[in-house]
Amino acid sequence: MSTVQADLYPSRQHKAPSWQQRIDPVIYRQDLQDAPLTMEQLSRFKRDGFLVLPEVFTAAEVAVFKQELERMSRDPEVLGSPAAIREPDSGALRSAFAIHRSNPLLARVARDERTAGLVRFLLGGDIYVHQSRLNFKPGFQGKEFYWHSDFETWHTEDGLPRMRTISCSVLLTDNNPWNGPLMLIPGSHEHYIGCVGKTPENHYESSLRRQEFGIPDDDSLSKLVDQGGVAQATGKAGSIVLFDCNTLHGSNSNITPSPRSNLFFVYNHVDNLPTTPFDGRPPRPDFVAERGPVEPLEIGPQQYP
Repeated sequence: MSTVQADLYPSRQHKAPSWQQRIDPVIYRQDLQDAPLTMEQLSRFKRDGFLVLPEVFTAAEVAVFKQELERMSRDPEVLGSPAAIREPDSGALRSAFAIHRSNPLLARVARDERTAGLVRFLLGGDIYVHQSRLNFKPGFQGKEFYWHSDFETWHTEDGLPRMRTISCSVLLTDNNPWNGPLMLIPGSHEHYIGCVGKTPENHYESSLRRQEFGIPDDDSLSKLVDQGGVAQATGKAGSIVLFDCNTLHGSNSNITPSPRSNLFFVYNHVDNLPTTPFDGRPPRPDFVAERGPVEPLEIGPQQYP
């Protein structure tokens, strides 16, 4: 059951943007012995708020995942589900949510030690899948997604109390500079930007297609880019991108013939379950934000298919 907690990261409550320093750790694990990442990788994640690990999954494994992606993109049951999000203009499938629940193959990827095992270490304990989805950015039609902090949305609209959440993106296609890859602002995870504008009713229905509320103001974005620059999370298919829940990120539209797709898993610590949403709106649907009760993931080596 949801409970009421103090709002330590207020947003969408004032007429002007606000800044505050992050009050939560980036890496929760204190003992770094036997880490599944090198000290240099841990240092980069702590400093930048994200980490790109090249070709974690093999070409054969990616081929299995892509075959499932193609099947899902044509499956009437998937396309007709409330968890299917379409592009705002073309109607093409943009995302399919809750894949860790509905798809046995992708549920195994969610608990693979190469994805969840890394996050369990970084978050310092048992984790569960707060959100999962299959993302499509088709050639010529894939639209942009504006700069935002996932935590700002998850905190404000879902009631996620603290920054103890990490996203893992598994690249299913080559992500090149020209086909709308994920862009991130290094170091932005250390600053929380309180945004302007109250959450509209049923905001999730439009925000999953085009983000218009919960986005930082231009001045704040300019300052953060001046400090950290902009990085592109490019890599070959099979690579993974880990990024902190408060790292500001976005992507450009894809006007090239090259599609971009990825599996996306949001891992949250079991002690950080959502409470009552801080914007006063009803909670978003469970396929967008798991509200519990939850069981810790059983993480281990996986083989595909």
